[in-house]
Amino acid sequence: MTSNAETIWEYETARPPRGATREEADDPEDLLNEYGSEGWEFVDTIDYSGGGTKFLVFKRPVRGNDNGNRLAGESQ
Repeated sequence: MTSNAETIWEYETARPPRGATREEADDPEDLLNEYGSEGWEFVDTIDYSGGGTKFLVFKRPVRGNDNGNRLAGESQ
């Protein structure tokens, strides 16, 4: 069975954890696993122009209509 409905995505950004010097990011494994357990998929980074990661970008399909979000194919 196939569906013609498009997937509507919601996005979230998070700052990577920083070490004591605040210059280098710590390993983001715990943060990635936390977001993953909530259904978020890591998709990209937003980097500083001089190098380094400013934000981690995640996405997941919009779930239901409980927050006023509508699914593809639903009328307004």
